[in-house]
Amino acid sequence: MSADKSGNGAPRDPAQQSLWRRLWPRPLGLSGKLLLLTIPLVMIAEILIYVPSIANFRVNWLNDRLAAANTAALVLDAAPSGAVPDSLAKQLLESIGARAVAIKLGQQRRLLAIADMPSTIDDDIDLREINIGSATINAFRVMLGRGSEVMRVIGPSRTGGQFIEVVLDERPLRLAMYRFSANVLLWSLAISILTAGLVYLALHFLFVRPMRRLTENLVGFHRDPESQAQIITPSGRGDEIGVVERELSDMQRDLNSMLHQKSRLAALGLAVSKINHDLRNILASSQLISDQLNTVADPKVQRFAPKLMRTLERAIALCQSTLSYGRAQEASPDRRVVLIDPIVNEVRESAGLAGEGPIGWICAVERGLTIDADPDHLFRVLLNLVRNAAQALEAQPEGHVALRQIRVTGRREGIVSIIEVSDTGPGIPPKARAHLFEAFQGSDRAGGTGLGLAIAAELIRAHGGEILLVEGTIGATFRIAIPDRPIELHQMRPERARA
Repeated sequence: MSADKSGNGAPRDPAQQSLWRRLWPRPLGLSGKLLLLTIPLVMIAEILIYVPSIANFRVNWLNDRLAAANTAALVLDAAPSGAVPDSLAKQLLESIGARAVAIKLGQQRRLLAIADMPSTIDDDIDLREINIGSATINAFRVMLGRGSEVMRVIGPSRTGGQFIEVVLDERPLRLAMYRFSANVLLWSLAISILTAGLVYLALHFLFVRPMRRLTENLVGFHRDPESQAQIITPSGRGDEIGVVERELSDMQRDLNSMLHQKSRLAALGLAVSKINHDLRNILASSQLISDQLNTVADPKVQRFAPKLMRTLERAIALCQSTLSYGRAQEASPDRRVVLIDPIVNEVRESAGLAGEGPIGWICAVERGLTIDADPDHLFRVLLNLVRNAAQALEAQPEGHVALRQIRVTGRREGIVSIIEVSDTGPGIPPKARAHLFEAFQGSDRAGGTGLGLAIAAELIRAHGGEILLVEGTIGATFRIAIPDRPIELHQMRPERARA
């Protein structure tokens, strides 16, 4: 048989759910649950106080009767034998609510006064030997009793005897205990309500209100996570709730920033996909026109035509993979051992630094230095670094630096090829260094996208290498380290066979 109620106790049937909502319009909030929990807890505390109180009340009531009996015994004992009329003795017994009073002197027991002595005694109570356990049990036994039992109470004597005995009816004690219990109940209810209210207010202001604020903020942030107004403002508390507020605020700011960045990437991707279509057509037309340069006999044209063709081919290839950065990674590099110096010279020409100009160029690559890398990827990396350096130098006012210079060096360190690109510009500001190789984060230049270094870092990592900013240099120096691929065993077998 399937259950007809959900986990929170509400019926699953639509008709029953409608009736449930009418009977219970809204679930209890944290404040209501706290109030309902506080009142019974306070009542339990009052009950724990009441149990020993009612036992103590019974003992005190009996002690009061013994004290009154001691006083009556002084009067009765002081009078000569038979001098106290029976009517006076009965009045004394009625004043203390007793049926008889006796005192033990030495080896004999003396009956001081008697009025309607019962035939049997139902309970003997010795107040000289009493403990909290027996007192509590006897107190509830008296309250739960319904008959007219008679009890004999024994206590210390004040007239010189060993002890004094008083015979009492149990009913007056029971009624007195009922009145005491009713008063305790009324006071307990009043104290419970007052305490519960004070505890509720204290917990409400200390915990419930901050938790409600956090809950409302989370609901609002869920509705519009891209709104800065939905980010919670920490209250400055030093306890755990304050820590939660600060951590939630930091998390919301990070998530808000990520959402804005993703929205920007989505918009940029849409724009690039539109531009990419038309740009490929334009480059294809330029390639067809450039093919006609091969028919021109000018030696200078014949010199630059192949370079122009290679540049257009590379641009078309990049357009075809324009959106590759939006994927998890770039295409795997087609690695082979190539000379570094020709790639550096091609980068210089593509960056427009081949002729005489305001920016000097120094190439300090070791002669015959090779690198195990994809030449197209390495060209893109170096071109991004050189263009960034040139733009940083061009942005400086005239006369700001004595020398504007870009320097490219290359060397081997064991199985690792090292290439460094440095400039004499202003360097990288500390704010940009924190996110230097992250897309849209590492640029401090107006109009810069911050994609160049991110693309360069991704291409170098695909080679198993690393790119980093060298600290403590004039301007900015970027170091590229690409290790050689390990030699496979199947490549070594033909060489051994030839040997």
